[in-house]
Amino acid sequence: MEHGEMHMEDIFLSGFILLAASLAFVLLFRRFGLGAVLGYLLAGVLIGPGVLGLVRDGETILVFAEVGIVLLLFLVGLELAPARLWKLKRDIFGLGLAQVALCGLAMAGLIYFLRNPSWEAALAIGLPLGLSSTAQVLPMLQSEGRLNTPTGERAFSILLFQDLSIIPLITIIAALSRAPQAENATAGWLLALYAVAAIIGLIIIGHFLLNPILKYIGRVAERELFIVAGLFAVFGSALLMASLGLSPALGAFVAGVMLADSPFRHELESDIDPFRSILLGLFFVSVGMMLDLGVIASNPFLVIGLAALLIVTKVALIFGLGKLFGMTNSAALVLGLLLSQGGEFGFVLFNQAQQALLIDPEAASLYGAVVTLSMVCTPFLMLLSRGLGGVKQKIDHDLEDPSQSEDSDAIIIGHGRFGQAVGQILAGANLSLTFIDVKPEQIAVSGTFGRKVFYGDGTRIDLLRSAGADKADLLMFCMDERNFSGDQLEAIATAFPNARIFVRVYDRVHEMRLSEGGAEGLHREVMETAISMARNGLLANGLDTRSVEEIVSEYRDRDRQRLEAQMESGDMYAGLDMSFGTEESKAFDIDVTFAADTPGK
Repeated sequence: MEHGEMHMEDIFLSGFILLAASLAFVLLFRRFGLGAVLGYLLAGVLIGPGVLGLVRDGETILVFAEVGIVLLLFLVGLELAPARLWKLKRDIFGLGLAQVALCGLAMAGLIYFLRNPSWEAALAIGLPLGLSSTAQVLPMLQSEGRLNTPTGERAFSILLFQDLSIIPLITIIAALSRAPQAENATAGWLLALYAVAAIIGLIIIGHFLLNPILKYIGRVAERELFIVAGLFAVFGSALLMASLGLSPALGAFVAGVMLADSPFRHELESDIDPFRSILLGLFFVSVGMMLDLGVIASNPFLVIGLAALLIVTKVALIFGLGKLFGMTNSAALVLGLLLSQGGEFGFVLFNQAQQALLIDPEAASLYGAVVTLSMVCTPFLMLLSRGLGGVKQKIDHDLEDPSQSEDSDAIIIGHGRFGQAVGQILAGANLSLTFIDVKPEQIAVSGTFGRKVFYGDGTRIDLLRSAGADKADLLMFCMDERNFSGDQLEAIATAFPNARIFVRVYDRVHEMRLSEGGAEGLHREVMETAISMARNGLLANGLDTRSVEEIVSEYRDRDRQRLEAQMESGDMYAGLDMSFGTEESKAFDIDVTFAADTPGK
């Protein structure tokens, strides 16, 4: 029992030291604008066996912390609906393939000529060095709000292809292996076939199992079950891929993509993100702990020189590829700097190469140190890119979260020209209002006019809940967002059954998509303006008020009948006879009269 208690004490002591060092270094480095990753890495170096030796089991912590990478890929997948992912296919399979092949072969060639290993060993070292750090780059893009920018999407496309390339890279190392072949080893082509089958299986499971489960959880309003369901999806998909000898992170990414169209994806994201943040931090701490300082101390100029060579080579090659794919100079440079470091999968591949007897343990330690040092340099390189004008930092100093708002009668999501008008009219009725907008620039402009607007994505259920939506009478969605879906609207209506919901829609197609979502009112953004303009034109042309109102009323009736026919049939051409001005138009008899004072009438 005492031994067990001692063991528990050791665990808690190690955890305390890890968290204390992480907290201190991350706060310090954040203070100087150098980012959290560098703080975690140096915290690991300090408490690891190479310096103070306070915590020694870096490899065990690394295995546990790699779950953070799995969660990261799941959250990234949630941001990429299949349709959007399809749009990135050229960057994923064109730019991504070119980057992995060009940078990997270039580094293999440089290692071969500078260090004179066998060509097999040069390939086993150079190809992994061509990869970049998903765990470092994606959180950086997310924290700065640049994941959905053109440069961010291209960086993600390359990183995704790098994750996919782990399978062929492992196959290449296995083909070059000097170690005796295992009897039960799986052929590379069979691994690829397994990967395709597993991805198809995950998509089917997501559509027929996970989405219905999430809808049921939304109805019963048990929020903690979203965490359980999300982790179930992550661990299940990662386990499937790992059991086939594939990347668990790839499985988690597929799970995220298959839930990207779910109306509950934002709820999943907000619930799982804290786990991702903590585990990724531990991952970088463990990388720092495993850094072999003895290798650096014995060959400092060699390690620094190789790290510098890696960074310069990758920046130059990725910059050239970016230009080839139509990027501007600044965007291509930022892309090169973002992806200039070595990646965490390098450690995995170096270990594979060592087991294949292609490189010795000293070489694995040397190039592991090169990868770590290059990761340490990335925050400084990004500071340089900002100085060159390549990166805009996220604006967050004056933004307040909706959780800081007071309960109100109505919540207005979107404070552009549409939301401003709606807000003023409701304020005229003495209703208390909470405004939410996702655009920092719009919030800043509204502030100059004395309007308090909170920052956030107002289509997220968790954010609406924190803003007091469960106590509001009205939810007014006034944002210019044609991708707002019926499933999202239905989830919001289910979560807040006591609120009356009104939505600005882009056009009649958008209105059709939202028609079953549970809103009390759907309002096409230009319809009333168009009616008002036509009405005033007819009056100016001399028609009397009675005739104009009769025509407008008939138009409204016909438009509603046509919309109902379109929704019932799913055919945009249904109800065409309800339109004015077509050959099929239903007859409309009206005595058009002109006002008595109309000139020339």
